[in-house]
Amino acid sequence: MRPLIASIRLEHFRHNYELARRQHGGRALAVVKANAYGHGAVRCAQAVADIADGYAVACLEEALQLREAGLTLPILLLEGVFEPAELAEVERHGLWLVVQSQQQLDMLLASQPAKPYRVWLKMDSGMHRAGFFPQDYAAAYQRLAESGKVDGIVKMTHFARADEPALSATAQQMETFDAACAGLPGEISVANSAAIMVHERTRRDWGRPGIMLYGATPLPAGYEQGAALKPVMRLTSRVFGVRELAAGEPVGYGATFVTERPTRVGLIACGYADGYPRLASTGSPVAIDGVRSRIIGRVSMDMITVDLTDLPAAGIGSEVELWGDSVHVNEVAAQAGTIAYELLCNVKRAHFVYC
Repeated sequence: MRPLIASIRLEHFRHNYELARRQHGGRALAVVKANAYGHGAVRCAQAVADIADGYAVACLEEALQLREAGLTLPILLLEGVFEPAELAEVERHGLWLVVQSQQQLDMLLASQPAKPYRVWLKMDSGMHRAGFFPQDYAAAYQRLAESGKVDGIVKMTHFARADEPALSATAQQMETFDAACAGLPGEISVANSAAIMVHERTRRDWGRPGIMLYGATPLPAGYEQGAALKPVMRLTSRVFGVRELAAGEPVGYGATFVTERPTRVGLIACGYADGYPRLASTGSPVAIDGVRSRIIGRVSMDMITVDLTDLPAAGIGSEVELWGDSVHVNEVAAQAGTIAYELLCNVKRAHFVYC
């Protein structure tokens, strides 16, 4: 079988959740949307079922997957519902839902639930993607509170630039949020991973850690707050071909890399069809039998070429870590001009091994 393995270390996931919850204080929803950022939502949710305060997913179908697996903790729908018919499923499965638009508010108010909903009412405090504007927030809150159809309202917002700690944007959003919520009772949830890590003022009743649960930091290079996180996914393959080239020889599509010296080239089973980013070509780090090296040439659909020149013991069968313990996923993402979230979510065709 093709030797591309995504090892998912569930103990690392538990460690990261406990760390996030402790840093935040109060309670924390484990964000397992998008199939737990590519790690397997059911297995990750099960791994913290005895310690988590609940889960957060994007949509109803993701929540139902967890319920069908027997998970009973609270589940929050971060995008809310898209059609009135979904509210029956929300009620049937005891889900919590975000209300972030007038359309969603009207759907909820027009429904006839047998028992009240638990609603998280979202404010647009400056991201300008979703949520009620600050000047409209109190009115939406009052309509919900007076409807008799909710048994609690959690006030929430989302930060646009919490992963840029040097900027004042998060503090400004927090001030806007607090001012608009003045006098409105209920719990508060504002902190995502970056806010939990570096913005103490945002640590309220409910945290919503996401990327940090998977061992990747959302912060720029140089910030040490993510040092205690443990990478959950370790993506590895093996060398299945070796080629000896003289100096001046091209490698791969487009001849974008030309050898500057006699070079041993290793061929490994992974490519952009597996989710490895094509833009992370020559220079992207890998670890071969635990020793760091690099990709040379372009990443192709199914294969990658790596530099074995300074690794005389490496050859057919050598393990290649694409990211994990020796090579951090953030390094690969930076080489590709993207973020770790995208890389982790895109892994496919790998054999997933849970350990």
